[in-house]
Amino acid sequence: MIKIDQKQLAEIREHGVRDYPYECCGLLLGRYEADGKVVKETYPISNAREESAKRNRFLIEPHELMRGERYAREKDLEVVGFYHSHPDSPAVPSQYDLEHAWPTYSYIIVSTVADQAKDLFSWEQEPDRSKFNQEELRIGPI
Repeated sequence: MIKIDQKQLAEIREHGVRDYPYECCGLLLGRYEADGKVVKETYPISNAREESAKRNRFLIEPHELMRGERYAREKDLEVVGFYHSHPDSPAVPSQYDLEHAWPTYSYIIVSTVADQAKDLFSWEQEPDRSKFNQEELRIGPI
């Protein structure tokens, strides 16, 4: 389970719409707790993919990830997951997402169409990396 506030969900949706028709990406910063993850902040990152691939792939450069991790530590938080958008596609993980994900993290995906954010779901990868399972998304004040 992942707990997140409407404010962070709005930030993810807005980032997806702003970067449309390309995929947006960012970090989910928070804490691991006994009953799941708690998101305290989103941390937007620029999609480093080549222009032609940005439409259906995202890439976080290592130095950007390190900058986000450093920012999280300064706030006494940790990276609990990632978010990205799927322009003109459902908010479900692709085979590419499966091959490049890491277990234990949450992956929030928002579907974007033109100037609208549509469905938004959170996913968690099986420990053996064989598939994603939809993760319970608990929305409310954190």
